[in-house]
Order: sequence, then structure tokens, then C-alpha cells
Amino acid sequence: MTIHAWNADIAQEARNHQDRLTKPQGSLGKLEDIACWFAARQGKHIPDILVPHIAVFAADHGVTQEGISAFPSVVTAEMLKNFSQGGAAINVLAKQASATLSIVDVGVLLDTSNISGIVHAKVCAGTANLKTEPAMTMDACVQAMQVGRQEAIKAINNGANILIAGDMGIGNTTASACLICLFTNNKPEDIVGCGTGIDTKTQMHKIHIVQQALNRIQAEHIQPQAYLAQVGGLEIAAITGFYLEAAEQGIPILLDGFITTAAALAAQQQEKDIQQWMFASHQSQEQGHALALKKLQLSPLINLQLRLGEGSGAALALPLLQSSIALHRDMATFESASVSDKDPI
Repeated sequence: MTIHAWNADIAQEARNHQDRLTKPQGSLGKLEDIACWFAARQGKHIPDILVPHIAVFAADHGVTQEGISAFPSVVTAEMLKNFSQGGAAINVLAKQASATLSIVDVGVLLDTSNISGIVHAKVCAGTANLKTEPAMTMDACVQAMQVGRQEAIKAINNGANILIAGDMGIGNTTASACLICLFTNNKPEDIVGCGTGIDTKTQMHKIHIVQQALNRIQAEHIQPQAYLAQVGGLEIAAITGFYLEAAEQGIPILLDGFITTAAALAAQQQEKDIQQWMFASHQSQEQGHALALKKLQLSPLINLQLRLGEGSGAALALPLLQSSIALHRDMATFESASVSDKDPI
């Protein structure tokens, strides 16, 4: 499938409708632009209220053996159990935003078969150490992307009209930093942040590990289409597939933070216009996130200095998006309310 352009004519119709609402033109600022953005993608000058689905993809990373995280890999599986019991931040935020939620094991190191309430779609038990070898085979990468595509298809078939991907995986900020460096041509020191809350010494070590991975890829003359398999995580590959399927079906994507934006860059490598279907929810505290968003030519809606992942920033932005559409849909026009419009100049 190919990605279709959004409807510019509908966008103008939506703007015309905005200009007839009982308010000074432009007085709702970015909320007006948001409503028109969704109108153009839904193909309706008065868009439907959003029906969001959040899919959190989880996997482990071999690079954790390099000591780049404040937490051990076992936490990934432990957090899956927490997700399944409704105890994580994304559980709370999804409920608050009336979003459906799925948790997907696409590559967790430990056996999670005893955890109920999650999707068991493990491609393999984590990735290899990206510092010294490819994180995964191309076949595993393709399989993980297909897991993401299937999650998108299920959500869309169940009525979702906006999709959010979240992530869980100790070590995944290192994998994401590698991808963002490769796709944006930035240096590791400009991209690598504090991740799970590491100290300055560990951050410098993490920068060194990312640089070694980049050196390996350069020495082996790896092409951009293989970057995802070389340094990505299985959950990042799944999110990439999730985004590709959404855009191909004409469903808007609400980006979360650092890891999911790395996946967005990987998706853009396959479909150069995919960012037309992406809306940036927030800017992460991870320093490289702003540069990744710049590459996608996206501006974040909010900046709350978040660095949790899980889809949490996107979930927090949902009420603002819903408000923009509700105002667009439900406010009276000057004509319908018999309110005098401004005098012509």
C-alpha cells in the first residue's frame, strides 16, 4: 500500500467553518489548527471525536550488558506484569483519556507466558549487543514490524481513528539514540540523554557505546534501510510497522517521545511522506528528541519535561486534541446563534 496525501480542500472547508464560529478568528490559537489538521486527515470538514487506541510494545536489549541503564533487564518483564494489573502510568492515563490499551510482548528476554491480559507475540528473547554486532536479523526485524502492523489492523478494525504507540524496554534509549544519530546525522553527544536517570559518568559511557555502534556500521558500510535491524529494538521495529500500517490506512498517528520518534524516523525511511499523518504530542526531556522532531518537521504540542515513555506524553495530550475537535464541532456559528459578526472593513 501507499500513503495518500491529506485532503487540502477539506482543510480549507474546515478553516472556513472555524472562521464562522462565535469567536474572533484565530482566538483559539493552535486549537483551531488542530481541528483543521484532523479534518483534513478524516476527510470531513467537521471531524469525528477521536477514538484512540494505545499499543505498548515491550522488548529487551542486549546492549544493557554494557551498563548503560540504571535498571536491569528484568524490569521489562516486571513492568509487563504491572501493565497487566493496571498499575502503570499509561494504565491511568489511558483510562482518563478513554483510550483502549494493549500491551504487546514482541521481544522480552524472560518468559512472560504466565502473564495474562497481554498480547504474546514474541519474535525472539531480546536483541544482541548492538555495540559489537547487529541487534537482530533482517528476518526478525520484518517479523517484529509485522507484529506492529497486526496491532494497528486490530485497533482500526475495532473502530480506532487515532493510534498511539508506547514502549517498554530497558536499554531502548541507547538503541533509539543510535537510530536518531544515523537518521539525522547528529553526534551521540547531541542525542544521548539520561534515559532511566543515569548519572553523568554513565551518560558519558553511553555516548561512547553509541559511538562504537556507529563506527561499526560505518566500517561495515551498512545502508540506511538496514539501520533498524542493526541497532534497533524489537519493540522499535514493531512501532515502525504500527506507524506504517496506520498511515497506509489513512489513520492519524500521535507520536509519544524519544523511542517512538526514533521509530517514526525508521518508518520515514520506508515511506518518505509518512510524517503527514503524524502529530507530535510533546517534547521529551531526552535532549535528542527535539532534533528527531526537527528531522520529521513536526512541532510538539506540549513540553512537560517527560521521559517516561509508555505512550504517556501522547495520552496526556489527548484531552487537548479532543477539546479542539469538540469546539470545532459543537460551537455555534454567527449565523446559527444570530450573533452579529464583526463589521466589514
